[in-house]
Amino acid sequence: MAWVKAKRTAEPKARGGKSRFYTLQVLILRGPIDEKFAKKNPVISRTIQIRGDQTLEDLHLAIFNAFDREDEHMYEFQSGKGPMDPNGTRYVLPMVMDDDDCGPKPAGSVDSTTIDSLCLTNKSQFGYWFDFGDDWWHQIDVEAIDDATPKGKFPKVIKKIGKSPPQYADIEDE
Repeated sequence: MAWVKAKRTAEPKARGGKSRFYTLQVLILRGPIDEKFAKKNPVISRTIQIRGDQTLEDLHLAIFNAFDREDEHMYEFQSGKGPMDPNGTRYVLPMVMDDDDCGPKPAGSVDSTTIDSLCLTNKSQFGYWFDFGDDWWHQIDVEAIDDATPKGKFPKVIKKIGKSPPQYADIEDE
């Protein structure tokens, strides 16, 4: 499936100014996973529902919790030719916005960039990079976008495939 670069447009929300509702599949592409764990869990993904008025920071926290992580680290979201495209559009932590020498200037801060503002479409994909030392790379696939948001608290994990890998490679899988 081809990567679709997220674009900003003047009208990111559904008609009537309401936020849209997204179903996103988050897959782990790469990280410090040992061979034994990978054999038992060939696909590791979480499906998350989120409102369009929520931020990339909200999505990060949902992913962090969905994969049972314990220690916070730096992270960013990316779109471009793939999740590791050095020339792709990047959304970074607020502290990195004005002090970033890595690649092109970030397009936005995760705490103020809403999901709607990414102007995603069905089948869009973008990347999430967590922990710049251990390099957990994720692909996020847009599975559905709805104009109506159901009642409830979001973001919410609605499906899990595979066991959550240990956050650090030196922790044995039991």
